[in-house]
Amino acid sequence: MINWKNLLNLFLQSNCPLCQRSTSQELCPNCVRQLQKCHIYDISNIGQNPLPIFAWGVYGGILKRAIAAMKYENQPQIARCLGQWLGEAWLLHYECDRQLVVVPIPLHASKLKQRGYNQAALIAESFCATTGLQLKQNGLKRIKETEAQFSLSASEREKNLTAAFGLGKDFDHRPNASVLIVDDIYTTGATVKSAIQTLCNSGIAVSGLAVVATAVKDN
Repeated sequence: MINWKNLLNLFLQSNCPLCQRSTSQELCPNCVRQLQKCHIYDISNIGQNPLPIFAWGVYGGILKRAIAAMKYENQPQIARCLGQWLGEAWLLHYECDRQLVVVPIPLHASKLKQRGYNQAALIAESFCATTGLQLKQNGLKRIKETEAQFSLSASEREKNLTAAFGLGKDFDHRPNASVLIVDDIYTTGATVKSAIQTLCNSGIAVSGLAVVATAVKDN
């Protein structure tokens, strides 16, 4: 007698994007276990930023590899796991404020066309599905095509991102809620600073930032 369940699972198998083991999930169980070891449980005042920054993990090792695969190797499905874990961790630390709306850091239209998706938006979708917070996917738009940040110094990054963002169509009318910005990585804070400035200049309050990984140590 044919076991249709096992046969279906066979057809649904794919290779884990991080280790190439066969798996029916976005990531194989072994890589999930390794990624969970990157999770940090108590982090605050990252980089002495005036706004609260909530980070799920430290940017390094397999978490760095997972983010790189998600962004540069056409593996958008990894964002679902990362966004879910970020959301689950968020719920353990904060009460779910229904007056909070989630806005992902956008890509410029040319980069979005090249990559095919915005990893921050995908992370935010999964984060909101987990937390129940409202997603404003087009709260911000990227109006300046910037250089890749990783090759620039801190001062160059800030200059690179000056006037990089504008309000998106989701904020045609100023919301009564405050904004939680979501991104994949927090490094020098130049991207977030520029995004916050755009929102605040339009009278929109920003409550903080939630990221999958931080490269900045707790102070």
